[in-house]
Amino acid sequence: MTGLFLALAGCGAIGTPVIVAERTAVGEVEIVAMTANSIAAANASTYQPRTLPAIFARTTGTAGSTTGFGALPEPPVAEERRPTGLSTRIPPQIDPGPYRLGAGDIITLATPESANTVEALTGLLAAQSRRLGYTIQDDGSISIPDIGRINLGGMTLQEAESEIFSAMVDQDMVPNFSLEVSEFNSKRVTVGGAVQSAAILPITVSPLRLAEALTAAGGIDTEDLDYASIRLYRDGTMYQIPLETYLKTPSIQRLILTDGDSIYVDTEYELDRAQAFFQQQITVNSLRQQARANAISQLNTEIGIRRAELDEARANYAQRIQLDAVERDYVYIAGEVGQQSRFTLPFERKASLADALFSEGEGVPNASGNIGEVYVLRGTGDGKGIRAWHLNAYNAANLVLATRFELRPNDVVFVSEKPLTALSRVMGEVAASVRLLGI
Repeated sequence: MTGLFLALAGCGAIGTPVIVAERTAVGEVEIVAMTANSIAAANASTYQPRTLPAIFARTTGTAGSTTGFGALPEPPVAEERRPTGLSTRIPPQIDPGPYRLGAGDIITLATPESANTVEALTGLLAAQSRRLGYTIQDDGSISIPDIGRINLGGMTLQEAESEIFSAMVDQDMVPNFSLEVSEFNSKRVTVGGAVQSAAILPITVSPLRLAEALTAAGGIDTEDLDYASIRLYRDGTMYQIPLETYLKTPSIQRLILTDGDSIYVDTEYELDRAQAFFQQQITVNSLRQQARANAISQLNTEIGIRRAELDEARANYAQRIQLDAVERDYVYIAGEVGQQSRFTLPFERKASLADALFSEGEGVPNASGNIGEVYVLRGTGDGKGIRAWHLNAYNAANLVLATRFELRPNDVVFVSEKPLTALSRVMGEVAASVRLLGI
């Protein structure tokens, strides 16, 4: 039997349990019960979480510009011929529906006069201005700082407002704004021929009618009403309206125009000059489309290069973190927990006692951990003492306090063992020693 006691003494089976005493080698320990008030005092200590490098806040951005396509050819002049009569081919009435946003349109986001709202939208609108315009890019999107790219192409104003509202809510911003189109550039109608001034007219939220388009071009400039005609090229079909018919028919004057319509006022019967004019417009549109395609291709290439640079820089930083080559802040978890470990404080936010205890610490084992004796040990400001914040979670409602208690660098989270845990371990080692000694 003497050999048994010597064996137990040698292996440390009968030992002293780990506790939080009121005196230590670094000074006295002040034990403070965790309450709502004491947690508020503990959280008041100054601490600024480490921030991620600026590379994580950067985006690919929008680069590139539309390549120029040079001067356009002059329309050819056809041989003049006197007609014997003019036929009438009137285009069908259309319902344009609500205006839909397109590439080139400029929208304006406006905020109310309230200073609080402007502060809430910092990064979205300039501090000195309550209105800021955004041009819809060729891919139909706009880029808003702190929110990112939002695709608005083909949407009505109401749909665009809803899309921006959702994007702002996703970024925890106050969605208090108004939206309007300040410049209409995506939908146009061309007017040429016998008018005072050839023009390219935008289509706005209000329908553009035939009479309005001709008036905007300075009106019809011809003295030969008998043989003048208005020709409209739409979707591959040419329509013809004799000028006399146009002047006598209000319903024709109110014809609604649509994007891509080309109007040519001709004083000749033959279609040669009108055909040349329309062909020129088709060529212009083709060149514009090709230029846009080239610009989008260039933009995608530049964005791809930029994204690769960002991904590489971020991957390098992640590798440095994995190799422990980046200075971080830590909290240490000890005692009767699922896993004694070192808990890394996160970037750009504060962690709570619950975060450390139930992630790296893997919780408190029911069999051995004393949930009523949970401590957060923190050195005092003068370095000559320790303050121990005590959480008694025998009342499970007190676990809510663990979610509110903010951790600081070099805190030690300690959980005591249950009173019978030490005895249980001693008895286990006694049994093992008995088997070892053959008693």
